[in-house]
Amino acid sequence: MLKKLLMTGAAGGVGKSLRPLLHRLAERVVLSDITEISDLSPHETFRRCDLGDRAHVDALFDGVDGVLHLGGISLEKPFDLILNGNIVGVYNLFEAARHHDMPRIIFASSNHVTGFYTRHERVDPSMPVRPDSLYGVSKVFGEGIASLYFDKFGQECLSIRIGWCFPKPINPRTQAIWLGVEDLFDLCERGFTAPRVGHTIIYAVSDNEEMWWDNSSAAFLGWKPRQSSARWRADVLANMKLETPTDPDVIYQGGHFATSKHPDDE
Repeated sequence: MLKKLLMTGAAGGVGKSLRPLLHRLAERVVLSDITEISDLSPHETFRRCDLGDRAHVDALFDGVDGVLHLGGISLEKPFDLILNGNIVGVYNLFEAARHHDMPRIIFASSNHVTGFYTRHERVDPSMPVRPDSLYGVSKVFGEGIASLYFDKFGQECLSIRIGWCFPKPINPRTQAIWLGVEDLFDLCERGFTAPRVGHTIIYAVSDNEEMWWDNSSAAFLGWKPRQSSARWRADVLANMKLETPTDPDVIYQGGHFATSKHPDDE
């Protein structure tokens, strides 16, 4: 069990879902976000932090022996916002780790780093990235920093390309990439307790009927998701709109991210 876990982006949707489970992973949990969190449990503390502020990020790392980095912008946004939260912010985080005994990092990447692959292709982490958005590009940068800092400094990081981590799927695409929170927690736990992770990339997706991604290169973690979106299949089919096979939103794994306008043009 970790002594002190830092979770950035704790006020976001994934952070809120994971919080009730983290006492199983760490004795103390430091929650960080730019948004205030007041409903703290006895094992939790809160530190407000703008990831773009290097000094603020540095101050989070005192005594930390594990980092779950969920912080930053989680949607397609204008480049200035992406730059501060997802590029400057992730650089500040890895630099802080480098100067504070290099606690192992789990980095929340995204399926959108490969969003321009089609749904008929089976993708593994060794294949070239094909980001579908500025947001996806920012996650490519994060994975690149993780690779550099492991090769150059020995900083271990598990980059998890998160699928759809919401209570239930809403359409065929999200049914294929749905990720249950218990499966996500189990992956995080394995990421912190495995003898080694080096620089590893894995797709975070539950054991769904349709599968677009191949995680065999990360089999050494022993992660076998147990949840599945199959129980919502009938609901999804009953409520779905008729899809057009030639619609880019249907063709690409990234869905509407692949066809969205440049956010700085809007």
